[in-house]
Amino acid sequence: MTKKLFGTSGIREKVGDAINGELALNIGRAIATYLGGKGNVVIGYDTRTSNQLLEHSITAGLIERGCNVIKLGIVPTPLSGYATNKLKADSGIMITASHNPSQYNGIKIWNKNGMAYTPAQEKEIEDIYFSKNFQELKWDKIGKIYENKIIQEDYINELLSMVDIKPGLKVVIDPGSGATSYLSPLIFKQAGCEVITLNAQIDGFFPGRNPEPNEANLQDLKKAVIATNSDIGIAHDGDGDRMITVDNKGRVSDFDKLLSIISKKYAKNNNTIITTVDAGMCIDNVVESVGGKVVRTKVGDVSVVEAIMKENASFGGEPSGTWIHPEFCMCPDGILSGLKIAEIVSYEGNLSDLLDALPDYPNIHEKVPANKKEKIAIMEKVEKDIKTVFDDVVNVNTIDGIRLEFNDDAWVLIRPSGTEDYIRITLEGKTIERANEIKTKSINLIKSYL
Repeated sequence: MTKKLFGTSGIREKVGDAINGELALNIGRAIATYLGGKGNVVIGYDTRTSNQLLEHSITAGLIERGCNVIKLGIVPTPLSGYATNKLKADSGIMITASHNPSQYNGIKIWNKNGMAYTPAQEKEIEDIYFSKNFQELKWDKIGKIYENKIIQEDYINELLSMVDIKPGLKVVIDPGSGATSYLSPLIFKQAGCEVITLNAQIDGFFPGRNPEPNEANLQDLKKAVIATNSDIGIAHDGDGDRMITVDNKGRVSDFDKLLSIISKKYAKNNNTIITTVDAGMCIDNVVESVGGKVVRTKVGDVSVVEAIMKENASFGGEPSGTWIHPEFCMCPDGILSGLKIAEIVSYEGNLSDLLDALPDYPNIHEKVPANKKEKIAIMEKVEKDIKTVFDDVVNVNTIDGIRLEFNDDAWVLIRPSGTEDYIRITLEGKTIERANEIKTKSINLIKSYL
């Protein structure tokens, strides 16, 4: 089996045998070698307890093989991508495991434009890493280390220039003790919002909630929005490249509906919107209603950015809340996404009304535990056997996993997680009975291989 380090969102594993100082040191050496032993590399990290260990190790590998390092300290992922672009660095690195629990960490690498490395680039880094064919170490070519805190002000000012929120919008922000804990509340205040914070203390143990901003983890935010009579609640994941909202009625927003609301804003004037194969029917209905076009691609922000550039799209987003605003940066930005939704709410009315006005299709997300080897074997078998389970398939899409579309407009996507040990099942039907039928058949098929 080919050796792999990278998943769908960089390197991400548990700290210990999989993620440690030795790996980070050699990743630094590999990136420096890939860059030809010269140039500047930006490094930022989220709030995890293992971040400084990994940052020091990567920095050592980079400067040892000739690159200079610009340290940002604790920053959200979007700021690290933004800084890579604005500082005209040759590459950027974000140390984060995003929404994974605190015992995980990871490494994501940026191109000059703030876009994450493509799979082809990651393969080159892997080849260098495993071969240990590193750039020659020369005593007179050791890189230098710099710090840059000023770029945060540029980031804040540019974000504020991109929105016009009516003053007085009441917002509860829940950064989950992650990388947005300082910046997100500050930026919303400067944008004219009345801000209440929850879990806004920096803490790599994530004591208030798990970094994944989902229904189960946002119970306190739901209560806070109601208790404070706020207009909207905004939750970020651990590194701030994502966000999800709680509406004024205390409900966690449907991911597809929220994506549809922002897509409608960008789709006008015949613009193209990029989304992923796990997005539902709602976005097609909404975007097409204003003359736009939807193009689907693989899951992952790299695939979304590549499609944005290919299609000259005005916006791209995943139902997970990972949204790309190409007019700003090619890195997903949860703070900017939250600001954009707040702007819409400030002018168009209650978020609950905007969401309830959209088509409501039962959407189910399930996951079946499976390790790396099992995932490969299961997906091969699913592709071979899936049509024997469903007899009303009208279209099969294998761009990322297997997506089946049925003659009643229902659909199901079965794909291996690129960041965790699961097979993910995402599906939608026009009735809950139909959705449950598809779910049961899909889960039974996968479990039959275990």
